[in-house]
Amino acid sequence: MNDYNSVRVDATPCSEDITDLAAAFLADAGFESFEPDPYGLTAYVRASAGDPRSLAEEALDDFPISTSFAISTQFIKGEDWNAEWEKNYFKPIVIGDRVAVHSTFHKDVPEAEYDIVIDPKMAFGTGHHDTTSQMMRLILELPIKDKNVIDMGAGTGILSILAKMRGASVVTGIEIDEPAYLNAVEHASLNKVDINLIHGDAGSLAGVCPADFFFANINRNIILGDLDRYSAALKAGGEMLLSGFYEQDVEIIESECLKYGLMEVSRLVSESGWTALRMKKTGIADIRLLYCAINNI
Repeated sequence: MNDYNSVRVDATPCSEDITDLAAAFLADAGFESFEPDPYGLTAYVRASAGDPRSLAEEALDDFPISTSFAISTQFIKGEDWNAEWEKNYFKPIVIGDRVAVHSTFHKDVPEAEYDIVIDPKMAFGTGHHDTTSQMMRLILELPIKDKNVIDMGAGTGILSILAKMRGASVVTGIEIDEPAYLNAVEHASLNKVDINLIHGDAGSLAGVCPADFFFANINRNIILGDLDRYSAALKAGGEMLLSGFYEQDVEIIESECLKYGLMEVSRLVSESGWTALRMKKTGIADIRLLYCAINNI
């Protein structure tokens, strides 16, 4: 059974930098999903990983910012996950008046151009988190029909599903977490879309044909660490959507993007600072011209 522990971390003082950094430390300790808020964050870890309080305390023991953490835990049985989402988090939503995201247990769902059914279990990505909804809004803008798409860190598969519904010819979703991967497989079937889903990490990109559009809604550190492989998997002239970070992270991400010929087309920023970037892969000559312009050469 896919049992989890929910770990509540209240931070004093609390800021976006603190919750972002705490999530990164907890991720290194095996925590998988995170829900930040103005007071801290809630993190989820498999019950088989060990005592959740000890895991969290050890992960945050060397936290570099002077912060006090209050930690509490709750056990969640695998079969109760959908009920937990229905009760506390997952309500039907409409994005841009064009996409309706709901679960099989929802009734009175508004009609929309794209109707997506999601039973999230433990996988991240229902459209409720700012980054997921931002990515979906950007996907609605893309000339994606008959194009090749890669969705890195597919989670529930929601972005892959929307891309396929919008007419993408080939959609490849890659997800490292096995339960999330299996959840995405279920969702592809549930929504009657043909998606090539791979259980793996960025190393799996080596076996995938370069895409016209590349999505990565993960987090800042993973994006920075794997951007070279992301860029190699994107055709020249293609576009990359990046999210999972705050507005203050944009400068460092765009600096790294510039190394691989990726330049900003547009961005979305939520009220809480979560940001999504739309980047275009240009030629080397264009990058040299931009570098000269920036440096007044």
